[in-house]
Order: sequence, then structure tokens, then C-alpha cells
Amino acid sequence: MEHTLKVYIYKDGKKPIFHLPIMKGLYASEGWFMKLMQGSKQFVVKDPRKAHLFYMPFSSRMLEYTLYVRNSHNRTNLRQHLKEYSEKIAAKYPFWNRTGGADHFLVACHDWVCSAPYETRHHMEHCIKALCNADVTVGFKLGRDVSLPETYVRAARNPLRDLGGKPPSQRNILAFYAGGMHGYLRPILVKQWKDKDPNMKIFGPMPAGVASKMNYIQHMKRSKYCICPKGYEVNSPRVVEAIFYECVPVIISDNFIPPLFEVFNWKAFSIILPEKDIPNLKEILVSIPAKRYMDLQLGVRKVQRHFLWHGRPLKYDLFHMTLHSIWYNRVYQIKPR
Repeated sequence: MEHTLKVYIYKDGKKPIFHLPIMKGLYASEGWFMKLMQGSKQFVVKDPRKAHLFYMPFSSRMLEYTLYVRNSHNRTNLRQHLKEYSEKIAAKYPFWNRTGGADHFLVACHDWVCSAPYETRHHMEHCIKALCNADVTVGFKLGRDVSLPETYVRAARNPLRDLGGKPPSQRNILAFYAGGMHGYLRPILVKQWKDKDPNMKIFGPMPAGVASKMNYIQHMKRSKYCICPKGYEVNSPRVVEAIFYECVPVIISDNFIPPLFEVFNWKAFSIILPEKDIPNLKEILVSIPAKRYMDLQLGVRKVQRHFLWHGRPLKYDLFHMTLHSIWYNRVYQIKPR
């Protein structure tokens, strides 16, 4: 890929929906990829005839923010906007029509795109979709689509701020979770474990403010296992957060396809449990031998570099890994009939 892949970025589309990356917050993955892709001299070509892949640089977050009427529960105008965009590039360029869009890709992290494939089904059906919500039950296509790591970036100027955590010998908390009660699973987790066991630091939402955020981070840095339950959708930013703070992620989300699964063996650095095992959570974690935990924690530290954003991309970082997954799926995907 390093020496072969070339990407053409469509210049069509106006800001803020297109070409305006969001570098901070819950949906930062799509923004960081956009910024680094648009700034790449290694992969980007100006002549589309030399390209292997075609990038449609829109922000799902800005699409929702700009066009969605709050509390309307109606996304018709969002669908129409993407429909008109895809029809425009299909009419203006020959590249879409020769493959039905199969060599085109989008990168999106907002729930409305990730959880509602109907929004893009008819006019972007064959595109490669890099999505944070990699849920096989709502239209995520294995072998075509890409599971995009959801990364919560707290400082756009320094995405690596507070990176790392305590060594295993200083991690005196067995398991930690704190967060909003999104979806049906998190209330079950909190009801089962909050204030039930001193080694299980399971909380609901933490108070707002800098001190609370630092407390959250310090808990992750001091915990052996960080619980990553699904929210409204199957994905959770805690998976990458756990890796960021060198805490072994415990993923509890049926039907979730982990990021970069075609490259990594997630069993080497995480625990993946079915949702029904929440009542047995402590028993399962305590039963893991010390040697196994040390191997898992070492595995987290080994893969950490692949889940990091940098102002200037480094080989094998999250930008390169995401682009590799897109390229891999294009090379090996089943072509549309």
C-alpha cells in the first residue's frame, strides 16, 4: 500500500458539510482522517485517472448539525443532500459509473450515518463505508465496510495528551466504568455493580468539570480492566480510550465488529464478553490468571501505536491503519453484480 495506493479526493461539496474536519470530541475520527487525507502528499493524486480509490470528504457530524431539524426525527433532507452529491459526481466524472461506486469510500462516525444505512443505501450502496458503528445487524457489510475506531480526542492541538498509564503493579482497581446511561445495557451494568463491590468501580455519569474529567482519566490509568459496554449503538469510545491509557478493554456489545479485526487478534489484548455475562463480570475477571492479565496488558501496549492520531502521520498509526483497511477491502471485496 505504501508504494502503490493513490487516492483522489473530490473537490466538490461546500463547507461546512464537506472539507471541514472536526478535530475534537466524540466524532473526531472522521475529522482527523479527513485532515490527514487531504494533507497527504504520499497518497493523494490530483489526476483522478491515476487513482485506485476515490474519497468523498464529507463530515457526518456537520451534515447532521447543519441540516437536521432538532427533535424532528426526519432525516429526509440529509438523505437528499447526499443523493444530490452522489448524482453530481456521477454526472460530472466517469469514475463512479464504471464501478457503481465500489472504488469510492466515505469515513463517518456520527450515529445517524452509522446506524441508519438507509440514508445511503440507494445512492451509496456499493461504496466502502468506514463506520464507527460496525453493527452487522443494521447493514454493516463484512468484507466491504471498515470498522472505524471511535476516538474521543480531548485536545485537538495535542491528541496524545495524557497518553499512557500506571504499570500493572500499580493498577489497584480491578474494573472501572463511568458514563452516560445510553441504551439498554449500561443501566443494567450500573444497577448490577454500582456500590456493590469496592474492587468494581462502576458508576453512572460523572459530574461535569475539569476535575471530574481528570478523575475519569486517573481511574482508567489505575485500573486493570476498563469496561466498554455498548451505548445506543454497538460502538463505544472507551475501547480506544482503554488502549490509550493502557487498560485492558472489556468489550460488552453483541454484534460489534472490532476495528482493524482483519489485522489484529483482539483476544490478545482485550476481553470480549456477551451481554448476558454482566452478572458474572467480577467472577470472570478474577478468574483470569495473573500471567494471562500481564500478557493482555502487554498486548495493549504493543497495539497502542496503531490507535493514535498524529499531526503528521506516522507509519502504522491510526491514519495508515484505517486507510489500509479501506484498501484491503477494496482489493478483496466481492464486486457488485
